[in-house]
Amino acid sequence: MTALMAATGAAVYAFEPNPAAFGVLSARFKEAPNVHCLNQAVLDREETVRLFEHVRAVEDPVYWSNGSSVLEFKGNVDKARWAEVKAIDLAQFIRSLGRRVGLLKIDIEGAECEVLESLIGQGLHEMVDLILVETHDHKIKELQPRTEALRRLIAERGLKQIRLDWD
Repeated sequence: MTALMAATGAAVYAFEPNPAAFGVLSARFKEAPNVHCLNQAVLDREETVRLFEHVRAVEDPVYWSNGSSVLEFKGNVDKARWAEVKAIDLAQFIRSLGRRVGLLKIDIEGAECEVLESLIGQGLHEMVDLILVETHDHKIKELQPRTEALRRLIAERGLKQIRLDWD
């Protein structure tokens, strides 16, 4: 997605908390002036958190980086293997840009509800033209009630720019 968006000439902010994946991402886009690679997790708050590795990350840390998560209870993470990473408050980040955001893609391995609830609660979703979200409630049963509540909130408010069916 970073390459696709960068090719349009848009300013791209690519957040990647996984150290192995960030190394690849930042090397790939080091010559792209419109791509800003940030070695941070995205949450609804600013703090240092544990990023748990996928259980198969020892085989190939970059390939399996897409399964790392800040959720310790996620079924495919290794609770003994984690890195401390800084997390940004996405709402605060969007506010700090001081301009509209054309596209926001959110795939943060289970923490999507908190982030979207924060954006909606602060009215910052209105600064974004389209929000594409990969939810994980179909894989993580603990997320189902909160995700369903978020779906209802989005439907009740008629928020057509938020799509929870992206994957």
